[in-house]
Amino acid sequence: MENDVKKCDRFILVIQMRRIAAFFLLVLAISGCAGAGKFAPSGQFPEGKHLLNITRLTFDGDNGEAYFSPDGRQLIFQSNRGGYGCDKIWIMNIDGSNKHMVSPDHGANTCSFFFPDGKKIIFASTSHLPGACPPRPETPRGAYYAWPLYPYNIFTANPDGSGMKKLTDNDRYDAEPIVSSDGKKIVFGSQRQGDFDVYVMDADGSNLKRLTDRFGYDGGPWFSPDGKKIVWRAWYPESPEEKAQWRECMERNYILPVALDLWIMDADGSNKTRILHNGATNFAPSWHPDGKRIIFSSNMDDWHRDISKYGHNFELYLINADGTGLERITNNAVFDGFPMFSPDGKKLVFCSNRDPEKPRNTDVFIADWKE
Repeated sequence: MENDVKKCDRFILVIQMRRIAAFFLLVLAISGCAGAGKFAPSGQFPEGKHLLNITRLTFDGDNGEAYFSPDGRQLIFQSNRGGYGCDKIWIMNIDGSNKHMVSPDHGANTCSFFFPDGKKIIFASTSHLPGACPPRPETPRGAYYAWPLYPYNIFTANPDGSGMKKLTDNDRYDAEPIVSSDGKKIVFGSQRQGDFDVYVMDADGSNLKRLTDRFGYDGGPWFSPDGKKIVWRAWYPESPEEKAQWRECMERNYILPVALDLWIMDADGSNKTRILHNGATNFAPSWHPDGKRIIFSSNMDDWHRDISKYGHNFELYLINADGTGLERITNNAVFDGFPMFSPDGKKLVFCSNRDPEKPRNTDVFIADWKE
C-alpha cells in the first residue's frame, strides 16, 4: 500500500545483512495489457484447496495493487505499462479487458481504490509536482534495496479520471488510502509528522486524526467491511541501532526491509491488538467480506536457501481477526501478494511474479474462491 514496493526478492537480503526480518516493499509500481485475461494451463499454477481457475490478467511491464470495484465487475490497479518510468492508475474489467488509464500521465501514482458507490476513485499521486517522475532517494550504502517515500498527496477523481480533487496538502508521503464501506471515512498512511503513522479523515479531507503514535512504522491500513475495525502492519524498533536506523530512514525518505507484525484496532484508534507476531514480514492485509478473517502476504514459510540469488518467497495466508486459525492459501515458488476478495467473497485478486520470462516483474491474477 507501498508505494513503489515490489520485487520482494531484491530487498530481503538487507534483512539478513542487518539482522532484521524482511519487509513488505515488494510491488507497488506495476503494469497491464490490452487483451482479456487467459486461463493458465492446467497444472501451471498449482495451488491449495481454495483457489480455482487462476487467470492472469496482465502481461506487460510491472503491475500491482489491483482492487475490486464495489459491484465486483472491475479492478483498479497501478502499472508502468506503456513504457512509463513510474506507475499510473488503470482500470480494467475482471476478465482483463478494457484497460484504460485514469490517472494523470505524469508523476508517480499508487494505492488506488473505489468509493463504495462506484462514483469516485481515490489514489495517491505526485502529479501536482513538476517532472515526469519524482527523483528516487539515494539507496543507503550497504543496503540491497530501499523503498522510496515519494511526496505523494491523496486525490479523488471520477472513475474516468476527470474532476481530480486534492484531499491532502503535505510535502511528505501521504498514500495507502482505503475508503470505509459507508463512504464517509478514509484511512491512510502518512509521514507527515516525522514518523510513519496511520491517519483517518473525512471523505472530503477534513477532520484529520492520527490513530497511531508509537515510534516506528505503521502502515497499510484497511477498514473492516462494517467500518468498525482497521487492520494494519507495524514495526517498532527496539535496539539503539534500530532506532537510529529508523530516524535516518525518516530523514532521508526511504524505508529499509524490516519485520512486520499484523495489528487490529477500532476505527477510532482504540483497543490496539497485535494478532500476528512471528518474526516474518507480514504485509498487505485486507478483510474477507464476512469481517471475521484477514488475508495477507508473508514470507513465514520461505523455502529458498540461497536468498542472495532468489530472495525470500512470499505466499498468501488467511487468519481469523483474533489471531487464530492461520491457514496458507498459495503454494508457489515466487512472490504472491496484495490479495483482495471480491465483495461477494467468490473471487480473489492478487499479484504475483509467476512469469519466468520476467521474474522481476509482477502481474495481476484472479481466481475463483472455494471455501
